Amino acid sequence: VRKRVYSEFRRQVHLRGGERIAVAFSGGKDSTLALHLLNEIIKPMRNVSLTAIIVDEGIAGYRDAGLPKARDFCKSIGVDLIETSMATELGTTLDEISKIKRSQSACSYCGAFRRKLLNSAARRMGANYIATGLNLDDTSQAIVMNIFRGDIEKLARLGPHEEIQKGLVPRLQPLRKIPEKESLLFCIEEGLKFHDGECPYAHEAVRNTYREVVAKVEEESPGTRYSILAGYDSIREMLRKSYPPVQLNVCVCGEPCIGAKCNACELREQIETQQCG
Repeated sequence: VRKRVYSEFRRQVHLRGGERIAVAFSGGKDSTLALHLLNEIIKPMRNVSLTAIIVDEGIAGYRDAGLPKARDFCKSIGVDLIETSMATELGTTLDEISKIKRSQSACSYCGAFRRKLLNSAARRMGANYIATGLNLDDTSQAIVMNIFRGDIEKLARLGPHEEIQKGLVPRLQPLRKIPEKESLLFCIEEGLKFHDGECPYAHEAVRNTYREVVAKVEEESPGTRYSILAGYDSIREMLRKSYPPVQLNVCVCGEPCIGAKCNACELREQIETQQCG
């Protein structure tokens, strides 16, 4: 696991000194593994800093249970933790959103809002990169999902990001070749304390269908997830040439966007309309 993560990190970014790297940290096993190993890599470097960012979505019994563990873990390895919340930044929580009549799953709102808060927090701290805990399972599912949907443009935009776009902090994915089970086993073997609770809204995720599909094929043909990733990597450059990064605008909230408003602001307006109705 160490060898693959170290190799993937060094393949994705070439540090020259002075960089600031943020880690999207939830306190779960994957982000804990990512933070732990990146700290091992970066700690000996004098001119490179590492900071964790955690988003409090406002999920009673889940995030409030995980926050103390996240704080304790960061303190134990000497990494600063920046905390941001939907309640403070957006004026609402996922629990409140779940109670209103909505056209999308709670996970759709959560994903858009988390991306917004992570990017804005990383940009404020002057981060050059945001490292995520997306593992092999997550990555192979995302590839299959976009192919099944025919969303080739989004497929071409999957991380890790190589081009730097103004206002958008590029993502790193050091765990993209680590299966979820290996991530769990590593944390257990190394004695890393992580939050193992399950989000109460996880059953709403559209990704669940693709998770089941990939898991079934993997069970019948071991190595399928690696094959999906290898196949994607072999055509990745062609996809990016066919679908180059679009010119980004600036939303009224200050975040980069493709249209007039970012996805988070559009969803937020939907919520306000539905609450008024």
